[in-house]
Amino acid sequence: MVEERDPVDVFMSLDRWPLSPLEDEEETDTVAAREMYMVGFVIVNVVGLQYYTGSISGREIVGLQREPLNQYDSNAIKVLNTRSVQVGHIERSAAMVLAPLLDANVITIDGIVPKVARQGNRYKLPCQVHIFARFEAFEIVKSAITNGGLYLIGENNPSFTLSEAQVVKEKRSTLEGRDVDEIFKLLDDKVSKKEELKPLEPPKNIIKSKLLLHQNEALWWLVQREISEELPPFWEEKEGNYVNVLTNYSTDKKPEPIRGGIFADDMGLGKTLTLLSLIALDKCGDVISSIKSGHLSSQRDDGLDEEEDTWAASFSKRNRRGTDSRNTDISRKKQKTEQIHTLHVKGKTVFSPDRRSANSNSGPTLVVCPPAVFSTWTSQIEEHTKPGSLKSYIYYGERTGDASELENYDIVLTTYSILASEDTWIDSPIKKIEWWRVILDEAHVIKNANAQQSRAVNNLKANRRWAVTGTPIQNNSFDLYSLMAFLRFEPLSIKSYWNSLIQRPLAQGDEKGVSRLQVLMSTMSLRRTKEKALTGLPSKSIETFVVELSGDEREIYDQMESEAKKIVNQYISSDSSMKNYWTVLSVIVRLRQICVDSALCPADLRSLLPSNKIGDVQSNPQLLEKMLSALQDDEGIDCPICIFPPTNGVITCCGHIFCKSCILKTIKRAKACCPLCRHPLTESDLFICPPEASNAANSGSSSTASSKVIALLKLLVASRDESPGRKSIVFSQFRKLLLLLEEPLKAAGFKILRLDGSMNAKKRCQVIKEFEIPAPEGPTILLASLKASGAGINLTAASRVYLMEPWWNPAVEEQAMDRVHRIGQKEDVKIVRMIARSTIEERILELQEKKKLLARKAFMKKSSQDQREISVNDLRTLMHL
Repeated sequence: MVEERDPVDVFMSLDRWPLSPLEDEEETDTVAAREMYMVGFVIVNVVGLQYYTGSISGREIVGLQREPLNQYDSNAIKVLNTRSVQVGHIERSAAMVLAPLLDANVITIDGIVPKVARQGNRYKLPCQVHIFARFEAFEIVKSAITNGGLYLIGENNPSFTLSEAQVVKEKRSTLEGRDVDEIFKLLDDKVSKKEELKPLEPPKNIIKSKLLLHQNEALWWLVQREISEELPPFWEEKEGNYVNVLTNYSTDKKPEPIRGGIFADDMGLGKTLTLLSLIALDKCGDVISSIKSGHLSSQRDDGLDEEEDTWAASFSKRNRRGTDSRNTDISRKKQKTEQIHTLHVKGKTVFSPDRRSANSNSGPTLVVCPPAVFSTWTSQIEEHTKPGSLKSYIYYGERTGDASELENYDIVLTTYSILASEDTWIDSPIKKIEWWRVILDEAHVIKNANAQQSRAVNNLKANRRWAVTGTPIQNNSFDLYSLMAFLRFEPLSIKSYWNSLIQRPLAQGDEKGVSRLQVLMSTMSLRRTKEKALTGLPSKSIETFVVELSGDEREIYDQMESEAKKIVNQYISSDSSMKNYWTVLSVIVRLRQICVDSALCPADLRSLLPSNKIGDVQSNPQLLEKMLSALQDDEGIDCPICIFPPTNGVITCCGHIFCKSCILKTIKRAKACCPLCRHPLTESDLFICPPEASNAANSGSSSTASSKVIALLKLLVASRDESPGRKSIVFSQFRKLLLLLEEPLKAAGFKILRLDGSMNAKKRCQVIKEFEIPAPEGPTILLASLKASGAGINLTAASRVYLMEPWWNPAVEEQAMDRVHRIGQKEDVKIVRMIARSTIEERILELQEKKKLLARKAFMKKSSQDQREISVNDLRTLMHL
């Protein structure tokens, strides 16, 4: 049995503390999302080459990565080659100047080692470090670099033309003189010439359900990716060596193929069943061998059940290079029926075969997912596979510490938080195993590359890697960088390459950025929408129902928005919007709550806003308590140390929320500062969460129903009159609203259920099963938290969805909608979005459209439309500044 490690120990031992806990939840104003332009470049040395195995083959782009916990130099910047292998460090004198600017998110840097003959000291190499910043920060950056003793070569310097940067040279020379976009064009041409998707049936002795055509084709694509022997994208063989044409890195060792990719089919298309079919094929090694060789028998042995063998024949014989391949019959002996027995594992009962197939040369598959998705995987295994054919284990809660035990299973299910908590464990069984396959379900969870759970999944050892999500882009294109890092897609798995080739062109509105992104997606992902893949699926319509605020509501809203604009504008103008992000968030949350129901807000709304200047936040305990109370109304906030909802929550003077025990242990260590912003902290800087006013706030009583609640009741009654048995789901981000709705809905004669983040996985499953009971015996209304119900569950019993407020990340809304509109839905689905007129809600819709446009373009063929990445202007848009 593994021993639970103190989460503070885990957090304090991280290579790099996360920038903000909100980066896992929402888009933040990170450097990568801003418009960065080249200030100039400096020429420095890469030193310490003798201590590292990485090599530079001349005129090569290199990755530059901060290493703040380096025991010899806290300003260290390490240098990586294309293969993510360390070459050395930027010399100490230069790192001392650049590191503070990097840590403050003022600059980003790229590195290029020019093609020069190695002379003099063989333990160092010259390197051009190109420096990028926002225009308004140019003078600060120039001054810091010059005062630090570095010679900055700017645009007005005659030596500027010597820069190897893409932004200076319209064409970056490669070994054959091709520019970057020509390289991407060649990759796009190669992808477009690949054969079309073909249907492949799963083994019927394991998968008992019939797959739909799009699932059969997805299975074929998954198998082809896993058995590929092709060179990875951007690699070419030249005279016995292998060269990455993007970076000019050369090696005599053949790079491993990328066996995996992004499975990005629309939500509700049955990706889990397709993945189970892929895992089932692991137990049929002879078939995989046949697929690899390009031959698969269409005949069967007389002793084999025809139904169990037709799946093999569905994979047609392929011709290679225009020549006919021989029709080689591969005889297959019918596998003996495996003895099934019940196995009790750590309090969990699973059905398992007595042993693995003798033909299987694979190992276990690790599935990483949010806890709410456990029920989906277990129910799908039960529903679609023959009993005992796949052996599964849930690595969660009380769990084994024996790696050899886990290797006996076909599927091991765990969560992102478990991986994060065990990332620093030397004896973690998860880390000891070289997994045959790792599947990240709901892979958008790792969109923040700085988060501990993202680093944890990247550290897993695996032969095959899959990122599975219907929403790979939730906020901006930088969401994809974390997936590229997980998939080991060199060189774009290194952040500096991603910034240079993809992120920066997008941020500057350069159409080349969108074009390159589209090529990457067509290379690495499979994406089909429900409209194209499921012609028989009932329709889905989305309508916006505009609600007029009452006179009292409008007066309160306008007054609050006027004051909010002042404080948000002050934060933006002082470039401190991230430092005081919690205060800004609380202001925006309150505006959104007024749009829904002012009963969600405290009576003294004005006390939420600092009266004069930002410093008031740090000196007013009562204000801090109010801020914490505001944030608690917003679901999804976790303690950044233990990655769970805060227990005995406290808020720091700098506005960050932690468990009381976690932050107390942290500040007693060597670093007595906030783990998120590094503000100095003592125990007197912590403020306890005020007791929940459950009797008043959560009683469900209100003197007057809000305009939105009244409108919702009218819509629900009209729907019931039209079809008495119709089921509806009311989604809201605010748990308190769900509680407020219970009384008026019951008074109107509705049978209701509630599903929110306060419930454990078992309780949620119980609610979902009860909701499936047909009316009139069963309930007709489900009050559901937007996030608690947004992933991995099936709510097809309903055909009407009401969104009480918009969420600025459209992918969260889409996930909630697609719990209803998915395989298994028999009725036409209608989505109603409740929007308060002339409020922040309308401006949130504007932001949603920007994000949807980028997500759509990523999967389109190349276009010449201009696309500007979302930036700090989002706050100005929200506040109508």
